[in-house]
Amino acid sequence: GHGVVPSTECSVGEVLDMGYVRAGDTVTATVKIENTSSLTLPFSVQLESLSPTRDRDRQKIPAFLTSPLQRTEIVGTQNYNGFSVFSVSPIAGKIEAGMSQDFVVTFSPDHESLYYSDHLKVLFFGKQRAHEIQLKGAARDHSMFVEGGVPLDVPVESLAVTSPVAPQEAPLKGGPQEAVRSLLLLLEYVEGSAEAARAEITVGAVRSSVLAAKQVRE
Repeated sequence: GHGVVPSTECSVGEVLDMGYVRAGDTVTATVKIENTSSLTLPFSVQLESLSPTRDRDRQKIPAFLTSPLQRTEIVGTQNYNGFSVFSVSPIAGKIEAGMSQDFVVTFSPDHESLYYSDHLKVLFFGKQRAHEIQLKGAARDHSMFVEGGVPLDVPVESLAVTSPVAPQEAPLKGGPQEAVRSLLLLLEYVEGSAEAARAEITVGAVRSSVLAAKQVRE
């Protein structure tokens, strides 16, 4: 007989970044896997956040208590509503020889966070790891946002809901003001140096699918 090695090509690399979305919105991306071998390849898809051993793995020291250099978590922020942040379809099937399969990855965050992440594994024959992709994404409460400076939150949230938002005192006249997000900029300057101290902030805008649909209806 002749031994045949399964071979495939994936349209994305090791990381699939879904970018920024509005909290409560949903975006999708397509991953294509082509079967370049002469075998029919039965596949299954797994997400690390849905792993049956994840609860056991979480009995360790919380990641946000360890040094950033020691953090190895691959599952980041999760939704408050109990639904998965990332989902993939289809989760099982077959790729015929010379054919390809499209996988639709859906990103549906329900609150603001910069640290949504998960780990996607594509298995052949139920056990052979063919492709592993790190899924990443971020969500904002508002269409416009500013970020940068020294982080004022934790990369992996604890049980407490933390936010660098400081509520402002109500003015003497009128209603309460909207909460203001704080940024901490750290500038270091060496005396006698010809180079000035600098800090950078980023101003961005998120396109909302809800707003776009509303504009189309109008």
